[in-house]
Amino acid sequence: MSSADEPATEEEPATDEQREDLVRALTNELAEGVVDSHIMPGTDLWVRLSNDSWAEAGRVLRNKMGFGFFSWISGIDWMPSPYGRSMDSEEDRAMGLIEASNNEPGAIEQGVAGGDTRFQVIARVYSLHTHVGITLKADVADDSPSIASWVSTYAGAEWHERETWEMFGIAFEGHPGLRHIYLPGDFEGYPLRKDYPLVARIMKPWPGLVDVEAMPETEGES
Repeated sequence: MSSADEPATEEEPATDEQREDLVRALTNELAEGVVDSHIMPGTDLWVRLSNDSWAEAGRVLRNKMGFGFFSWISGIDWMPSPYGRSMDSEEDRAMGLIEASNNEPGAIEQGVAGGDTRFQVIARVYSLHTHVGITLKADVADDSPSIASWVSTYAGAEWHERETWEMFGIAFEGHPGLRHIYLPGDFEGYPLRKDYPLVARIMKPWPGLVDVEAMPETEGES
């Protein structure tokens, strides 16, 4: 087959001027509030913000930069599970996605754009005009984690911040009413923190075996 007959392959762009311009524009607005960034050319953009610039970043993105579509806010606990890999899926081990011998917790790694703390808040906004999205992240303190609420800028953040508070114990300053969505009011602990023990997974291997009754035989089957 000649080179002319070979199927064309799309190469990843080495640079991404559109997303680079977004980082520059956000940095011009927030100055040192932009701590770090990571661009996957032609694909995506991550920006790490300082904790005290979080509220202003939301206002700038929505009101000045055209990111009017709020996607989600959540939290993440980067601490490796203190229970090692005992709660990992056996299917993942079988497929080679996890080394079976690796049963010790490793070091904290905060992913692209970095981080200095165990907990981070992560949000996603999108421009309906340019069809570009930005994932934003900010460190929150390991003890008594908190950050400013986005509800006054993105009304849709109200439910997401409540869920993050409930599951990770991250408070959102200025939120109109942090209260439980899923858990009873007297529930103790934060289920999505890595050090919260999933008792069901200790008792049974992930994803947990269930008792299933055999199907009744149909007439004519042996």
